[in-house]
Amino acid sequence: MQYKSLKYNEKKFAVAPMMDWTDRYDRFFLRLISRHALLYTEMVTSGAVLHGDRERLLGFEPEQHPVALQLGGSDPRDLAEAARIGEGFGYDELNLNVGCPSDRVQSGRFGACLMAEPDTVAACVSAMAAAVSVPVTVKCRIGIDDQDEEEALDRFVECVRATGCSTFIVHARKAWLEGLSPKQNRDVPPLNHDRVYRLKQAHPDLNIVINGGVVDLAEADAHLRHVDGVMLGRAAYQDPYLLSEVDKRYFSSVEAALTREQIVERLIPYVERKLAEGVRLNQITRHILGLYQGVPGAKLWRRHLSQNAHLPGADAMVIRGALDQVAQARRQRSERATELAV
Repeated sequence: MQYKSLKYNEKKFAVAPMMDWTDRYDRFFLRLISRHALLYTEMVTSGAVLHGDRERLLGFEPEQHPVALQLGGSDPRDLAEAARIGEGFGYDELNLNVGCPSDRVQSGRFGACLMAEPDTVAACVSAMAAAVSVPVTVKCRIGIDDQDEEEALDRFVECVRATGCSTFIVHARKAWLEGLSPKQNRDVPPLNHDRVYRLKQAHPDLNIVINGGVVDLAEADAHLRHVDGVMLGRAAYQDPYLLSEVDKRYFSSVEAALTREQIVERLIPYVERKLAEGVRLNQITRHILGLYQGVPGAKLWRRHLSQNAHLPGADAMVIRGALDQVAQARRQRSERATELAV
């Protein structure tokens, strides 16, 4: 299955790029839950792509499509070459990060600080687009620090869209580069979804995707009345099974979603392959802790994986053991319900 750039006004659903979370193991797991949601990598700097271990940084299984590579950087030539390499690895979209507020990112002159340099972003996007045939998109904030949210975002989008960029993923918060940590920047600046709605109203020809503070699909539905797409971040990571409704809801899929148990059964052969390659079990299982969020056995599932997946020699039997814990919890719950009914 290959991802094709969606036409304007088509509904689009994506899982956000999240540092230390949306690695290749997490994306393989999420793809078992939703076949159509667009998945994003963690941000990878252009320097890392050019000089690092490319297979480790960029490699992924074909089952992960559609998947987008998010790049960080501010040098047009480096980003163009990184984009070309990314396309060679098979990514369906290249995305430029103009939203990350961390100190490390600022010191490298990329991420959210580039909201103050729309001309630089435009040059980067133009160079990337010239180097690849897949879509090049931008993920940004509504502004930074003391910028006026109305004026700054309009100026930024007007400048970058002149390159031909037609998709902007907008985190509906400012980023405060001074005084707030990256973690605080995810929660402390107030959400302003209406500002993103106004951006879409002002640019009906652009594909505007909203991000930031979206907690469930009911809220996603509300946003889709105003914008073209929704991107979920932490909610999709902490309660991944909510993605089981995405294909039917947004992509008109008629295929039945897999149950949690079916997902685990399909994940285990992948885990066994990765263990044979030298991957540690907990590198994968840390991403599946939330699979049973909100249902009986969730605590037992998390506890069993957390206590056992990191141990020397841990293998896929640890996952099966956690699955047995969930089944036992369900049996006990059913037995108690039967007793009460009697």
